[in-house]
Amino acid sequence: MKPVILPVRRQLSLTTRLSLIFALLSFVIITLVGFTLYRTLEKQLSIRDDGALLTRVEQIRTLLRDEDVINLIHDKPKLFANMLGNHEALLVLRFPGQAPLIEVNPGHSPVPNITPVPADADLTLSAVQHSITENDTPFISVSAAAKTSDQPHQLEIISGRLMTERTRILDVYRDQIILLALVAAALTAFLAYFIARRGLSPLRRLAGQTAEIGIKNLSVRINNAQAPRELLALIDAFNQMLDRLEISFTQLSQVSADMAHDLRTPIGNLLGQTEVALGQRRSVEYYENLLGSNFEELLRLSKMTDNMLFLARAEHADHAIERSELQVEDEFQRVGEYFEGPADERDLRVSLSGEGCVWADANLLRRALANLLANAIRYADPGSEVSLLAEQEPGGTRISVTNHGPTIAPQHLSRLFDRFYRADISRSTTTHASGLGLSIVRSIMGLHQGTWQASSQDGITRFTLFFPLKKPASGLKNVNRE
Repeated sequence: MKPVILPVRRQLSLTTRLSLIFALLSFVIITLVGFTLYRTLEKQLSIRDDGALLTRVEQIRTLLRDEDVINLIHDKPKLFANMLGNHEALLVLRFPGQAPLIEVNPGHSPVPNITPVPADADLTLSAVQHSITENDTPFISVSAAAKTSDQPHQLEIISGRLMTERTRILDVYRDQIILLALVAAALTAFLAYFIARRGLSPLRRLAGQTAEIGIKNLSVRINNAQAPRELLALIDAFNQMLDRLEISFTQLSQVSADMAHDLRTPIGNLLGQTEVALGQRRSVEYYENLLGSNFEELLRLSKMTDNMLFLARAEHADHAIERSELQVEDEFQRVGEYFEGPADERDLRVSLSGEGCVWADANLLRRALANLLANAIRYADPGSEVSLLAEQEPGGTRISVTNHGPTIAPQHLSRLFDRFYRADISRSTTTHASGLGLSIVRSIMGLHQGTWQASSQDGITRFTLFFPLKKPASGLKNVNRE
């Protein structure tokens, strides 16, 4: 069965979208304006036609008031037709309940049955009746009574008009409005497309500049000299992102180089010692020493691998830790007893001071303290003191590890917590340090939403960790307070 390949639906460009939006807006606006004008014109024409019809009826009223109706109709039969002045007009004169005396109806319109306006009442626009014929043409009509000298002295005048001409004028006007709206929409779409392309040209230049930036030229930044004000924030954000990428890439390259260097040493030792041992037969004691040396190198590799895996897991935002209230004194006592042996080997004293609770994951807290103490013992002056101090503050617990030894230069303090970073040659030549201890401490503090910092002055080096309370303040962020 062949796989079904669905067509890729391409989205319209931003320029096209803007053009269509402006075209639609112009069409809607012009249509609304035209509709309003159309309705206004329709209303005014209706008032004009209604008024003309009432004027005609009033003229007939006045004419018949002092005339002998029957003789007038007999002598001047075309007079009333001429008064209408339109072949679509209607005029009926009749006495109530009798046949029409005259009926002028060239358009054969049906005679409406309308209650006449009394003879002594004025004709107003409200007397005009509006209706629609079968072919959807408006028809207006009015009926009025007039006094005459003939019996029974009341004459009914019925007049009407078919609004074919007005309908044609309004239809032409409506068609012109629609045509004008369409032409305006097309013209607006063309102009909007042209303007949008010119207006979005800074975006295309921005895209071109970003496309030219790669791994080989991460130091290049986007030029905002000719950029419009609306893009300055975006360009600044891009440049800040490039700064972070450059720093991260540089650190990653350095980490890869340092890790390769640190892995090469134990692996080189293993290969060299094994190659020498295989060169000729050796004694059992030699092989035992060789296996012991290889075991130490393998332990170092294993520890380095475990540390790298821990750092990789700790960098995930969803890394779960189990925090609880831990007694500071118990944790200090536990880690202090573990480092009694290494401290005695270097003739060091370990002092522990602190009480209260710390809100932390027990295993991670112990690992962070162990890494700091191991680092302090490794680089402390023989015969000096290494102190572990805990202080309770309103926002949490502050723990510091202090040792007396070589002063760390200020330019190194900000990078002590980077992976594989060592401040000087003496630190890099040690066979036990992998350069990952302090970076693990930084990751542990990040998981606790805490802070970390290092200071070194006048031969006293201090590493400080701050663990926030159970409910940390909203303003506390996972940042390095160096």
